[in-house]
Amino acid sequence: MITNIVRLAVLAAAALFIVAGGAFAAKLKWAHVYEEGSDYHQQALWAAEEIKKRTDGRVEINVFPASSLGKEVEINEGLGIGSVDIIYTGPSFIERYYGPIAISDYPFIMRGFDHWKAYRGSDLFRDLSAGYKDATGNTVAALVYYGQRHVTSNFPILKPEDMKDLKIRVPNSPVMLMFPNAVGANPTPMAFSEVYLALQQGVVDAQENPLPTIKFKKFYEVQTNINLTGHLLNSLVVIISDSAMGQLGDDADTVQAVLQEAAAKASDNIYQAEQDLVSWFREQGITVNEADRKPFQDAVLPNLTDWSKVPYEKTHFDRLQAL
Repeated sequence: MITNIVRLAVLAAAALFIVAGGAFAAKLKWAHVYEEGSDYHQQALWAAEEIKKRTDGRVEINVFPASSLGKEVEINEGLGIGSVDIIYTGPSFIERYYGPIAISDYPFIMRGFDHWKAYRGSDLFRDLSAGYKDATGNTVAALVYYGQRHVTSNFPILKPEDMKDLKIRVPNSPVMLMFPNAVGANPTPMAFSEVYLALQQGVVDAQENPLPTIKFKKFYEVQTNINLTGHLLNSLVVIISDSAMGQLGDDADTVQAVLQEAAAKASDNIYQAEQDLVSWFREQGITVNEADRKPFQDAVLPNLTDWSKVPYEKTHFDRLQAL
């Protein structure tokens, strides 16, 4: 009896030692809304395997794609209640928790991929990530390039007037309303998983997404025109919940390093896909229209610097433009 008690005490002490040393096991759920064939999912799978390898199996991550653990709003909420541990999400979705971090997702505010990469490595991005952590307790582990968003429709859109009263699906986030409102369209917030059917059934007339997303979600099957408006340069962020970070102990730095590697690879792949897809869509018989972006920019610009309408400050805007 005494021997058993001693044995149990030794095991308990060993367990406490392991936890204190940060070497305990963590089993985490990574949720996102993107398809299994997307680069986002494939790089998440690579990261999960690499993290398991580099932590000698202490950290195990299961990845749940295609809204299987909830839509975008739900997985953001899930970070706080422990139903998910890691997510991909857009800065525009976490604007409701900390407004300034959404600045990079505002229309025509980013000048291109090189500007985006400068932002990814900037003190500005680090400061905004710290602000989000202060507001939520959650950690922004990496930034992922999502691409330039373009409008798809069943007729050409070449100027802002072509979008007047257009019923266009947008993600359910405030920042996504600025562009369609500025050009007189009728924005219709809708979950990502519902868009294909809504286009097919005529519930909405148009949607907007980057070219790789238009391909892997097969929106080109139910829309005849892709209009290269390039009105937004979108990002995703990889977020780790506060409770998950607490489980990682000494493995936290390794996990974040791998997530950043995966994000960089996905970003390069998405950017390259953007370069290749215009000709691919045309080969599929889709009409790809080169829109003059300046009139669209002119329609939006006054809103970007109306400090009463945007969640970021003038200092954030100036720092971003100076990169």
